[in-house]
Amino acid sequence: MSVTACQGLGFVVSMIGFAGMIAATCMDQWSTQDLYNNPVTAVFNYQGLWRSCVRESSGFTECRGYFTLLGLPAMLQAVRALMIVGIVLGVIGLLVSIFALKCIRIGNMEDSAKAKMTLTSGIVFIISGVCAIIGVSVFANMLVTNFWMSSASMYGTMGGMVQTVQTRYTFGAALFVGWVAGGLTLIGGVMMCIACRGLTPDDTNYTAVSYHASGHNIGYKSGGFKASTGFGSNMKNKKIYDGGARTEDEGQSHPSKYDYV
Repeated sequence: MSVTACQGLGFVVSMIGFAGMIAATCMDQWSTQDLYNNPVTAVFNYQGLWRSCVRESSGFTECRGYFTLLGLPAMLQAVRALMIVGIVLGVIGLLVSIFALKCIRIGNMEDSAKAKMTLTSGIVFIISGVCAIIGVSVFANMLVTNFWMSSASMYGTMGGMVQTVQTRYTFGAALFVGWVAGGLTLIGGVMMCIACRGLTPDDTNYTAVSYHASGHNIGYKSGGFKASTGFGSNMKNKKIYDGGARTEDEGQSHPSKYDYV
């Protein structure tokens, strides 16, 4: 029961993380305008992986997509690729994990096949979560670098501190959603891999060993057969007849009809 619960919980956690990755990829607030030095502004800028938006104080929002591919920074294209790869792997992991659930029976599928499918889906989920975490972290590192470069150029030493109107960007909500989603997908994949060990059937082979007492020699005689132990001279030999087992002395003192055949 615990194996089934671990597998089901891992599937649910991975599915939530996968949905979060899709939401983070589609969100526009990957980077938002820093309002620390200018809390009151008429416009608010924020950018995503696919377009940049401007929200006015009146509430009107206008977005413009990136109608270029080669003109985008290489880091942004790398983040796009990582998020897309994570989503594709998440789809594959979900499809495999659905058929690997222990509560779902498809034909005569054995537990060993379900264990292999569970392990495969867990590994795919782990790779998907790692791709999402790396993609979000790369974008966050790019924001931190640009932020401090913009901060250094905002102030000059000519005539004191001179502030410019250069826009700085900081972390958006999509980054935190992406981190949480990647972590959940990673945790779900680990739980699926743990559940795989419980689904694997035991392959222990029990080898039958026949033990033969050393020193037993069986001799055949006309009245039956005699078993001599050979463990010592004090042991009496026995004759085994159709009617039962008798000692040799008893056979001589009490002759039977088989002795004369």
